[in-house]
Amino acid sequence: MISFFKKLWRDKRGNALVIAAAALPLVVGSAGLASDTIQWTLWKRQLQRAADSAAIAGVYAVVQSASVPDAVTKDLTYNSHIGITTTVTTTNPPSAGGFTADSNAVQVALAVQKRLSFSGMFLSSTPTVRATSTATIVPSGTYCVVSLEDQATTGIDATGSTVVNLGCGMITNSTSMSAAVAAGSSSVTASPIAAVGGIPASTHWGTGTVLQPFTLEEADPFANVPVPTPTGCTSFSYSENKPNGAPFTVDNPTGTRCFSGDINVKGDITFAPGTYVIDAGSLTMTNTSAKITCTGCTFILTSSTASTNPSSIGNVSLEGGQLDLTSPTSGTYKGMIFYQDRRATADNSVKINGNSGSKLEGALYFPRADLTYNGTSGQNTSCMQIVTKRVTFTGNSGISNSCPAGSGASSFKGRKVRLVE
Repeated sequence: MISFFKKLWRDKRGNALVIAAAALPLVVGSAGLASDTIQWTLWKRQLQRAADSAAIAGVYAVVQSASVPDAVTKDLTYNSHIGITTTVTTTNPPSAGGFTADSNAVQVALAVQKRLSFSGMFLSSTPTVRATSTATIVPSGTYCVVSLEDQATTGIDATGSTVVNLGCGMITNSTSMSAAVAAGSSSVTASPIAAVGGIPASTHWGTGTVLQPFTLEEADPFANVPVPTPTGCTSFSYSENKPNGAPFTVDNPTGTRCFSGDINVKGDITFAPGTYVIDAGSLTMTNTSAKITCTGCTFILTSSTASTNPSSIGNVSLEGGQLDLTSPTSGTYKGMIFYQDRRATADNSVKINGNSGSKLEGALYFPRADLTYNGTSGQNTSCMQIVTKRVTFTGNSGISNSCPAGSGASSFKGRKVRLVE
């Protein structure tokens, strides 16, 4: 026997066999541990993806005043693919982390435990794989154009050869996959462009434009501004109101004046500062030599029979002449140039086309209208905001959101859901 081992010791093939046999447990152990580690890593990745998706769903539930746990559970039903029993903990606001004081924040913690074939032979307890995610609402940008369209129809449309240059962004509540569109020969410089629905990529969006599809719905910034009741209305009858007529001023001694029926501007008219209520009439201007001037004015289109006859509410059609309009810097209608009653007929048509030298400073508020804005190069549209159902830009439109100090107008802040931890 001793001679056999001596012979084996001197045999190289025998040495290799001994070494291989001695190393075999290490090889098998490494393979087993590697297999278990891969499984743990896969579970971790699947858990993290599911936690991220569920946390986002929870925040959307907060926005919609729905049940956060129900939203998380439903999302996990569709987006958790780990295949084994998962422990779910949902907190709103989070009980730990940097967002414990944020009522919009939702934290989802997921955990799984399952004994694995190799590591289970050596571990006294089964390891727990965990994943935690926190989402909340964060600012998404500054907007000067808000489309309130909430159906599957394009809300913002830049078409033809229009050149739109905004000092801020645009957002639409449209759920369409083409919620905001830049087509034709248009050029749109605005950022961000946001939508509840989708935003098709386009070479007509300016360089550096940030597209934010599938974002939160933007609230109507003027939803709480009241509509006045028309009283003491008189017809708009001025002999000077004629093409090439002498300039004249419409006074407003009480600060609020009501006109019944249409106001068709034909001459050079200056409105004294204040509020002008148009009862069952429209404001129109088609004469290229006409001009409307007012510093600190709001024009409100409503009707004393609006509740029973919404179609009696007029609109605005300014397709010729020059505009020099600035909104009030204080009061109920601060920052608003035009205000159409929310009870107006859906999809009524509003057209604004200021020529070179026109000035618009303030908000154009037409919550139920399709607004066509046909700007012309040379306009001064500093600090102009548009809030309408749908908006179409044509012509050469230049809008800047650099508001003068003390201006009553201001831009609107957007928000979006984002993972934060």
